[in-house]
Amino acid sequence: METSWARLKAHELRDLAQKDAVVILPVASIEQHGPHLPVMTDTRIGEEMARRAAEKAWPTRPTIWTPVIWSGLSEHHMDFGGTLTLSPATFRAVIIDLIAAIQRAGFRHILISNSHGGNVIPCKQILDEISPNLDGVVVFATYAAEAGEAFGAPLEDQPNIMHACEAETSMMMVCAPETVDDSDLAAHNVPFGNGPDFLAAGKAAYRWRPLAHATPNGVLGMPEKSTPEKGEQLLEIGSQALADLITDPETWADVQDLRGAGTGGVPFGERS
Repeated sequence: METSWARLKAHELRDLAQKDAVVILPVASIEQHGPHLPVMTDTRIGEEMARRAAEKAWPTRPTIWTPVIWSGLSEHHMDFGGTLTLSPATFRAVIIDLIAAIQRAGFRHILISNSHGGNVIPCKQILDEISPNLDGVVVFATYAAEAGEAFGAPLEDQPNIMHACEAETSMMMVCAPETVDDSDLAAHNVPFGNGPDFLAAGKAAYRWRPLAHATPNGVLGMPEKSTPEKGEQLLEIGSQALADLITDPETWADVQDLRGAGTGGVPFGERS
């Protein structure tokens, strides 16, 4: 069973399109992850999540994954160096063009699988823009959010994902252990409560802030508590959550039209 779009032949992809396979389009980033993790962290974890999710989903629904879109929105990390970011307009154009290409290849159901916080709002905006005119369904998910409380179960000092933290460091100990500098993880700890509250204002307001506003070294969390065992558990929990999403028929249900004949004696027109 081959689930990688890049490793398949064109005729094999045509066959999978005819079988109504789901396509995972992973989106990530190349950005600083503190003194101990490589800048590819989100991209490598995103690839692993997509691969595992596709393999888990396959027995129920054929699923494949494209190469990871490593170029994300990381302006808030630029102060620390080592970061490559796109403008929102370029990111939007790339994602929309790739969705169009996947659909032109015959696939109707696409999961944008995200592994970087800065991509969340733009991806939701993209779906709001393109979905009314799509022949098919595109769904957006971030693995840690989709897993919810279950993702935090193996963790000691945080309820879910943060940045270069116990969770990401543990997963990279599995995905690319040779790239993790674990010589003094305790020195990189930046305790940070329950998440990126530096983006909040008032009771429920949002404001933009660079990550340097919240951390001296680019870390949010406690990498000292990281282990490969936790990393394997997190990868399994996150990928299973994505697989469950993929194999749920409701995820791909077509849009319903419950309007009826009309209201106030005036009929509705065709859906625009």
